Amino acid sequence: MIEIGRYNRLRVIKHTTFGIYLSKDGDDAEILLPIKYVPANTAVDDYLTVFIYNDSEGRIIATTLQPRAEIGEFAMLSVVSTTEHGAFLDLGIAKDVFVPLREQAFPMRQGGEYIVYLYLDEKSNRIVATSKWLKFIKQQEFDLAEGEEVNLLITAYTDLGYNAIINQKYIGLIYHNDIFEPLGLGEFKRGFIKKIREENKIDLSLRKPGYGHVLDAKDFIISLIKDNNGILRLGDKSSPEEISELTHLSKKAFKKVIGGLYRDGIIELSDAEIKLKAQ
Repeated sequence: MIEIGRYNRLRVIKHTTFGIYLSKDGDDAEILLPIKYVPANTAVDDYLTVFIYNDSEGRIIATTLQPRAEIGEFAMLSVVSTTEHGAFLDLGIAKDVFVPLREQAFPMRQGGEYIVYLYLDEKSNRIVATSKWLKFIKQQEFDLAEGEEVNLLITAYTDLGYNAIINQKYIGLIYHNDIFEPLGLGEFKRGFIKKIREENKIDLSLRKPGYGHVLDAKDFIISLIKDNNGILRLGDKSSPEEISELTHLSKKAFKKVIGGLYRDGIIELSDAEIKLKAQ
């Protein structure tokens, strides 16, 4: 069965002057891929991975453009236009996605950017979005483990840090003292599960926990020194702000990494600079 709002792998069944028709094996439906999206040298019986959606007239259409999200996913989208009934957001394809007024957590304005969740409207069979997305977040039975690498979508700034959606399913918090790089709302980041607390709260980190983080940071510091002609003008007397700005590490973490590199005989240290040892 062809799934609207998702990627589908379909077979080319015929060419026309305005595009090609695609079909799913075992399904009689024929879906148009307009000529401007047809890859060069596409032949009958080739298979293409395409995104399926409804055009403005309700017809099911395929595209090779990559949408910013599929149904069942969260993303930050910008508002193209608003009407008395709702707002249209840029999905990255020829058809904008609609957010009805009743599905707006706050009134949307043209040019604004909002975190939304995409789903298939049962009545119209069209892709729609909602900014009341917390109801789609799983609050328990986490399929996660402490230390696990995860995908994060940064959703909000709070007094404690930044909220982030985890693997398009759950929500967690990156505390301020675990942030050593600029973060932007709507940004996708690699992260790690720091702790799953008894009250079903998830603490996150942008750095690999334990010794694994130190190994990553060692490679990063070595690259940073090489990029600065073999000298990094940071040392034991450098301020935490200077260290964080250049390395995205706390002073404590920085000293731990530098200490390891020194013991390994890779660097020379002084109060104000670090040098790579001649190999």
